[in-house]
Amino acid sequence: FEHLNIQQNVLERNDGISLQYLEGGSYYFYCGGSLIRPRWVMTAAHCVESSRNWRVVLGDHDITTHEGPEQYMNVSRVYIHPKWDSNSLSSGYDIALLRLSTDATLNSYVKLATLPPSGQVLPHNNPCYITGWGRTSNGGPISAELKQAPLPVVDYSTCSRSDWWGSYVKKNMVCAGNGTLAGCHGDSGGPLNCLVSCQYVVYGVTSFGSAAGCSTYKKPTVFTRVSAYIGWINEIIG
Repeated sequence: FEHLNIQQNVLERNDGISLQYLEGGSYYFYCGGSLIRPRWVMTAAHCVESSRNWRVVLGDHDITTHEGPEQYMNVSRVYIHPKWDSNSLSSGYDIALLRLSTDATLNSYVKLATLPPSGQVLPHNNPCYITGWGRTSNGGPISAELKQAPLPVVDYSTCSRSDWWGSYVKKNMVCAGNGTLAGCHGDSGGPLNCLVSCQYVVYGVTSFGSAAGCSTYKKPTVFTRVSAYIGWINEIIG
């Protein structure tokens, strides 16, 4: 699962980033992420487990053109969660931090994401949305423009039922989706923004979905639950 079945094109938040890799003199879109400090980006571990020449693009909307507000930053260091196991996506810990070579300039196009309080677990149907450049249909092309889709939280007791995700889902993950809109191929590492006390927090990092397709019944998109990793994040970024 690399990456979103998103239909809307309405975007107010500016904390999302595109993660790109260098190959043959050109950069290619690979994953999403969130700017959590001027020099730090949060993404999924499975996005950055291979050693590549990475860059982060901030303030991006259309990944095929240079529109003006973009900031291009090299990644100086990658920190993957020490318990991440690429052979066991369902174990969790699918989270990584990227240290940028220079601080981002914060403005109306580039803002910091808000992290949730440590340990926070949101209730069933809590309003959230996913953002990204992923495929807008099964097998479709990557979307050029950043899109978003509403994905309500599916609580652990529901998502871990045997006819849903079962034991694949752990308590350090969060499920979200309603069976019609889901994460698809192109948005791993990107944010699940959830509304908590009148503000949006990055509650999830897109991790995996069903091999049967983007919007499979009882197989909502699965995210790394950021509130389970606040201690580790603070340890790394200081």
